[in-house]
Amino acid sequence: MACIMMELWWKLSVCFFCYQVVSGRVKREGHYVAAVYEHQSILSPNPTALVDRQSALELMGRNLDIYEQQVAAAAGQGAQIIVFPEDGIHGFNFTRRSIYPYLDLVLHLHSVKWNPCREPYLFNDTEVLQRLSCMALKNKIFLVANLGTKQPCEHIDPHCPSDGRYQFNTNVVFNDYGMLVATYRKSNLYFEYAFDAPPEADYILFDTPFAGKFGMFTCFDILFFEPAVNLVRQYNVKQVVYPTAWMNQLPLLSAVEFQQAFATAFNINILAANIHHPTLGMTGSGIYTPLKSFIYHNMESYGGKLIVAEIPVITPDYKTNLESNKIFRENLYHSYTMFTSTSMDDQVCYKEGQEALCRVSEKGNEESSPIFYAEMMYDNFTFVPVQENKGELKVCANTLCCYLNYQRAVLTDELYALGVFDGLHTVHGTYYVQACALVKCGGLCFSTCGQEVTDATALIDFQLWANMSTPYIFPLLLTSGITLDFADHMGWKNNHYFISKNRTSSGLLTAALYGRWYEKD
Repeated sequence: MACIMMELWWKLSVCFFCYQVVSGRVKREGHYVAAVYEHQSILSPNPTALVDRQSALELMGRNLDIYEQQVAAAAGQGAQIIVFPEDGIHGFNFTRRSIYPYLDLVLHLHSVKWNPCREPYLFNDTEVLQRLSCMALKNKIFLVANLGTKQPCEHIDPHCPSDGRYQFNTNVVFNDYGMLVATYRKSNLYFEYAFDAPPEADYILFDTPFAGKFGMFTCFDILFFEPAVNLVRQYNVKQVVYPTAWMNQLPLLSAVEFQQAFATAFNINILAANIHHPTLGMTGSGIYTPLKSFIYHNMESYGGKLIVAEIPVITPDYKTNLESNKIFRENLYHSYTMFTSTSMDDQVCYKEGQEALCRVSEKGNEESSPIFYAEMMYDNFTFVPVQENKGELKVCANTLCCYLNYQRAVLTDELYALGVFDGLHTVHGTYYVQACALVKCGGLCFSTCGQEVTDATALIDFQLWANMSTPYIFPLLLTSGITLDFADHMGWKNNHYFISKNRTSSGLLTAALYGRWYEKD
């Protein structure tokens, strides 16, 4: 009897140390459950009209009612943190004056500990913060949301606007007790005339008991060194929350495509929540790890979407462990659990190893390929067509040369082209890009290369590499229906950066190296 009891105690102890029960679900050690919500926000019919605070609260309250439902649903699936999108509560297209009634007061103070749900009397004009705080407290969950905020300033402040207040596009974080633990003010505004950029970029971290430190930034910030890249590098951040209101732009900057590329490039987890307005080209959210992505992209239907997934905690030595632990790598796919049903709109993607082989192209049929020029992403790309069933191609612009070794695994009559751009992008933002891209063209004429395309049938085995001048390279691999795939191999070899893939999971839309040369912005 004593032996039986000892055996039972041992089994229970093993289970206790390996697993934790979270909201009725079993969560494995070294993992956490995250949620993001793609929200179709209820918008003001006339955002430039001047309204009073009560009217603004009524509109925002309708969006917060939906948030409240989704927080409860996520917590019910074991989520420990939930992220909501940029502009989800108040909407967009305001003027500086018309947005004012929608702004909560947030004093950007790191030393103040405040629970808006339990202490609503401390500050005026904090009704939205109070509701968000109560959602976090009631459901025992970390909550990340984006809202408009105001902060008074004195004219002795050289940056203080003439109306005596700052207006910020702000992310707020509440812990599972409803405490306001972090605020972040967006630095890189995207034609947001209602808001001010902070005088200095915020570098914001917050601690969690389940995954350590998280960093955060917002939407357009992801394309710039400050603060997004510098935050990840300087503070060695491995988990990022990312509210966004992203308008998709194919073939290189669709939301899910670049969100995954950022996670892959920096070997981090990203919890990305986008707004859902298909008529404006806005969709694309996901939970991304360097090896697997849970995404939602839907331009056909309306309504919100909750994604909940269990993912591993990434630690500072994650990359070293990954490369050295073959057993971990082989079993990685089985270490994930998705708590939402998988459909055509919920894609699960993963990649294997990162060992590399890159060979320099020999002179061959690339010299006989005609060079042509076409606009892609508002930039003048230099292209060569991919005309044969297999071959080697090269195309150059300025100092950047791109090389492609390819073979069509499934033969189709679709036209593909290899394009290169090395220069300053100046439309909808100014920033320097080095891009090397294999793309499907919109038709069979060269002039259609660079157009937005969403479907493809060609399966192509390829190696793509380039003599990039920047270390900041985002590998893009987009497949038919705006789905994602991962490269088999990627990295640096002989001063070239490369990606390679044998047989994409579906028809290839884009395989690209998107480099950002921040110093030349």
